[in-house]
Amino acid sequence: MNFLSPNGLLSPDQVSGQTINLWRTDPRHVAGQGDQTGSGAGSQNFGQMLLDGLNEVNTLQQEHSKLAVQAVLDPKSVNVHDVTIAEAKANMALSIAKNVVDRVIQAYQTIINIH
Repeated sequence: MNFLSPNGLLSPDQVSGQTINLWRTDPRHVAGQGDQTGSGAGSQNFGQMLLDGLNEVNTLQQEHSKLAVQAVLDPKSVNVHDVTIAEAKANMALSIAKNVVDRVIQAYQTIINIH
């Protein structure tokens, strides 16, 4: 699905004044103001998205732990690269989750200080 005209520019019906109409091309994108999402997967609130992300981090941590234990108990059944990749994914996910939580706390404190 191409939203650009053949010359690579937005078409005139996509632009009105200083407003550009954007489309959600992926249902996982967060719905913006005026989006008609209904009750599908894209209509989650921020809290639910945060909990889903934390559950995903937990799943990655558990997968890494399971592979690491399996590598110690039966080294021939697990590829070392798989353990290393699982560790990197788990560490990256945890780091991103920590940063998101820190930013949420920082935003909350900023809002509290404004009032």
